Amino acid sequence: MTWETVIGLETHVELATKTKIFCSCTTEFGGAPNTHCCPVCTGMPGTLPVLNKKVLEFAVKAGLALNCAITRHSRFDRKNYFYPDLPKAYQISQLYLPIARDGAVDIRTGPGDKTIRIHELHMEEDAGKLVHDPWLNQTRADYNRCGVPLIEIVTEPDFRTADEVIAYLEKLKETLAYLGVSDCKMQEGSLRCDVNLSVRPQGSLELGTRTEMKNLSSFKAIARAIQYEARRQIELIEEGGRVAQETRRWDENKDASFAMRSKEEAQDYRYFPEPDLPPIELDPDCVDALRAAQPELAEEKRARYQADYGLSDYNCRMITSDQALAALFEGLVALGAPPRQGANWIMGEVLGALSQHAMEPKDMALTAPTLARLIALVGEGKLNRNTAVKVFEAVFDTDGDVDAYVRAHGLEQVNDGALVREVCARVLEANPQSVSDYRGGKEKAFGFLVGQAMGELKGRADPQAVNQALRALLE
Repeated sequence: MTWETVIGLETHVELATKTKIFCSCTTEFGGAPNTHCCPVCTGMPGTLPVLNKKVLEFAVKAGLALNCAITRHSRFDRKNYFYPDLPKAYQISQLYLPIARDGAVDIRTGPGDKTIRIHELHMEEDAGKLVHDPWLNQTRADYNRCGVPLIEIVTEPDFRTADEVIAYLEKLKETLAYLGVSDCKMQEGSLRCDVNLSVRPQGSLELGTRTEMKNLSSFKAIARAIQYEARRQIELIEEGGRVAQETRRWDENKDASFAMRSKEEAQDYRYFPEPDLPPIELDPDCVDALRAAQPELAEEKRARYQADYGLSDYNCRMITSDQALAALFEGLVALGAPPRQGANWIMGEVLGALSQHAMEPKDMALTAPTLARLIALVGEGKLNRNTAVKVFEAVFDTDGDVDAYVRAHGLEQVNDGALVREVCARVLEANPQSVSDYRGGKEKAFGFLVGQAMGELKGRADPQAVNQALRALLE
């Protein structure tokens, strides 16, 4: 029998606000345990939450970018459950009237394009974190994360493969980062994904019993967990067993998932309208203003770069893969750098330096004016490409003054044709064997002579001028 995997995702995204959703505590990552919390976010008796306006704005911006219908009249609900990392024993979330519904995200995989439907997007508060110490065999609660604002994005069960899931998550991460609503750092828990998965016979329309997998901290882990869980369910059914509806934990070290608890349904949480928060009334003009202020997203940039600058699809995707790289490219073009030259420098030297320094693009010191000046010096013939690369390496860490560095190190290109010819003549005279080899048909000998001449000129000559001078003398 051929089986089909059916997958739906629940993605939790921490919003990039400076303060929490219902209080003024900081959302900064890290900090000593239990130092970023107050009576409100730990749910002390007598405290009242107040909605952070920026959370609402970010949620609407995300909903618009995901092609959702924005709910003008929404409200919060109380989700009741007890875990040690939730000190007030309930979470403020949205069940009945979420802020956004009925969206769609287009993805591209090897087999082709596909649309993933968004069931809803809602706001809620995050819970704390349990930290287990295996040496002391103790589990301790850190409530710093309590009340950090989240949006939860719930899809329809439209995925069939791990590749589709990863394509969707990459698109989602890219979109939210461009909007500026989240940094989407999975290693810090800013983007977390729960995978709901079931299997059914190919061609069947009836959904199988699903499991929910948690503790997925990377795209690689998500792909492996999907492959493992689909295989586990198929083997279980083929052996005559039944899949239990449950929540499972992914163990990265064991490359397997393990049952945590039976899967709850909505009624298990005893939802009711949150009594301490009034309903939200969104003015249509406010939504229109947020829509008008939406930035150009990565997909739109890629199309524009290809149409306006003739860049390849690969280069466009690499440059727009990070907002800081796209901003650098656009800064170069605005300063007069030829677009293809700017793209080549980003694809080559910039990405290479970032990899070497294990650095994120947003953290690099190098700015567009510095790189644009370096590109201009090459275009003006004042630096050759090889020397320019050395200058780039020297100024990358500090965003140094390119012109000052070139002057201080005497790197300006030699454009004196007579001097180049004179140096080339000396090189030929000093290397008669290489001259003989070249005239005997050994092209490698010519490369050696070019290297000798460039060395004599301390790398400051135009390699093409050296080539031409040597060939003229040899002929």
